[in-house]
Amino acid sequence: MGRVVLFDLSSQDPERAAEFYSNVFGWKVGESNWGYYPVTTGDDDKPGIHGGISKGPQDFPHGTRIQIAVDDIEDSIRKSVEAGAQIVRDKMEFDEFYLAYLVDPVGNGIGLIEYK
Repeated sequence: MGRVVLFDLSSQDPERAAEFYSNVFGWKVGESNWGYYPVTTGDDDKPGIHGGISKGPQDFPHGTRIQIAVDDIEDSIRKSVEAGAQIVRDKMEFDEFYLAYLVDPVGNGIGLIEYK
């Protein structure tokens, strides 16, 4: 079962967005890593997820995208496309995970993440 593990807030002014969420909701915003500011939204002993804020790319300049953990990213991409999704960014490799961005059949942005 794919579980939502993170959220991404895309903004053309990520520093301003980070300041807003930090001031209003008390989120802890970490240092930028590849232009991505990790966000801690609360204590791990309570329900909720963490996420991040980054400058939105041209294909997703503003909005929220969920990250869904999968066991096999290539299989999940294939199944997603067969079910009507479109690939925005195919499988990318990072130090600790693989990541892909898609748009579901009704236009919602999603990320698929496979931890190594």
